[in-house]
Amino acid sequence: MANVPWAEVCEKFQAALALSRVELHKNPEKEPYKSKYSARAMLEEVKALLGPTSEDEDERPEADDCPGADDHALGLPAEVVEPEGPVGQRAVRLAVIEFHLGVNHIDTEELSAGEEHLVKCLRLLRRYRLSHDCISLCIQAQNNLGILWSEREEIETAQAYLESSEALYNQYMKEVGSPPLDPTECFLPAEEKLTEQERSKRFEKVYTHNLYYLAQVYQHLEMFEKAAHYCHSTLKRQLEHNAYHPIEWAINAATLSQFYINKLCFMEARHCLSAANVIFGQTGKISATEDTPEAEGEVPELYHQRKGEIARCWIKYCLTLMQNAQLSMQDNIGELDLDKQSELRALRKKELDEEESIRKKAVQFGTGELCDAISAVEEKVSYLKPLDFEEARELFLLGQHYVFEAKQFFQIDGYVTDHIEVVQDHSALFKVLAFFETDMERRCKMHKRRIAMLEPLTVDLNPQYYLLVNRQIQFEIAHAYYDMMDLKVTIADRLRDPDSHIVKKINNLNKSALKYYQLFLDSLRDPNKVFPEHIGEDVLRPAMLAKFRVASLYGKIITMDPKKELENLATSLEHYKFIVDYCEKHPEAAQEIEVELELSKEMVSLLPAKMERFRTKMALT
Repeated sequence: MANVPWAEVCEKFQAALALSRVELHKNPEKEPYKSKYSARAMLEEVKALLGPTSEDEDERPEADDCPGADDHALGLPAEVVEPEGPVGQRAVRLAVIEFHLGVNHIDTEELSAGEEHLVKCLRLLRRYRLSHDCISLCIQAQNNLGILWSEREEIETAQAYLESSEALYNQYMKEVGSPPLDPTECFLPAEEKLTEQERSKRFEKVYTHNLYYLAQVYQHLEMFEKAAHYCHSTLKRQLEHNAYHPIEWAINAATLSQFYINKLCFMEARHCLSAANVIFGQTGKISATEDTPEAEGEVPELYHQRKGEIARCWIKYCLTLMQNAQLSMQDNIGELDLDKQSELRALRKKELDEEESIRKKAVQFGTGELCDAISAVEEKVSYLKPLDFEEARELFLLGQHYVFEAKQFFQIDGYVTDHIEVVQDHSALFKVLAFFETDMERRCKMHKRRIAMLEPLTVDLNPQYYLLVNRQIQFEIAHAYYDMMDLKVTIADRLRDPDSHIVKKINNLNKSALKYYQLFLDSLRDPNKVFPEHIGEDVLRPAMLAKFRVASLYGKIITMDPKKELENLATSLEHYKFIVDYCEKHPEAAQEIEVELELSKEMVSLLPAKMERFRTKMALT
């Protein structure tokens, strides 16, 4: 290096960094990595100019370089050692070069070479990794190795590197605390060194990335509580340090809401979704940074897709909250239990008094104006279980608003599965709203709306390619017709003398329910149209329920023809008997349909006597 001025070395390093940042699409089509290779060559030149160090003499990997080794390499250092003197400074500068060479090779999909350079970087920093000059570089190297091993699906090795980075950050902040040197400063003249504020900003960003990667690792390891905690910490820090891309931040917050929804923590879920709406609304309004390389106007499709995905998260929020309320208030036949409803009303004030301040503080995003904006969205949406029709209707209308928003992007042409799932959620919203409705005619209309949106899907879908989806829809349509028929029968029972029009309506609904249950059951047959002797576990309960409902439906057909009624009873008995016989041959099936099995056994014992009475009556007349 004696023959080359230090300023020239620094200039070459900065030129290499500039080339590294060139976006791939700006390179020639046949040489997408041209700028990366040029940057690599320059970095190698700088490395050669720096010369070797004593730490660089032995290139053989040592035990403490191996990921997950039980030693001090990924453990915490005993003390802070600063890289003083020419040897220490050269080691740090070489480590910076090795780091950038490692990232460069990873960017060009040369993972093994990238790993080798990153490990060299850590080896050079081994003594100094807790120092003011090296802590940031060390954490960045370990973060990148964590990502690399995660891409190789070696998740536990990735976890070891990333948890080591987190521990190093915490120890540094405890023992040193001052904003550390940014790795690029090793090749900057004194007058261009970063301010303390800028150093702090960059170091905190490195740690935020560490938490983000840890969240993904814990998700892979199915440590969902921990993953949610780290995801929340990441999102909160990104807002605090104003280092986020609105679309990405919003979709991550909306995704986090799904964890809280599954845990039935609706206040937290509402906060995440409200924050997602507010931050998503910033799209195109904030200036681009290195984290936001593309202007929003350049990605309209991504914008609309993410908007649709956030809408779907809101739909799940509304639907799950309503369904949870239904489960809390229904009796053993699925109707509203007034006593349970009264108990929940009494508990509501206690919930509000005890939970609001504690839980809300725990998940709060943002401060000042941002916090106020999020609160304004939250205040329009309840997080409490709806206890009557009016409260349920508010959630229903919100969910339906987001259904329409989601369908703007997830259309049947191009997004078949997504579109169908949104329609099914829309149907489910109507179904659960019907539970809260006391007017039976209006309940019928809600089920009719469900059928109207689901039936066209069975026409559009190819049953060969969308077999499972078709089964789901057929089963749901059958259930909707069955529920409508039950309601019409209840309405007719209240009338002293139901007319032929009502009887015809009931029979038509019965016939439609039978049609779709049969379509579902026929879909289980093999290519020779033979019903399986052993029903797959994934469709066992639906198949048994369909058989049970078919048996029930044949018994409810209204006819004045005794011969036809006898035929219907025989068909009904046949289906009840199928359920009983199947459960005797396959005892594991009994656990899936305990209630229906008991009723089927009862009907198998009662129906033959009823049919015999019918035959006797027919013979006498």
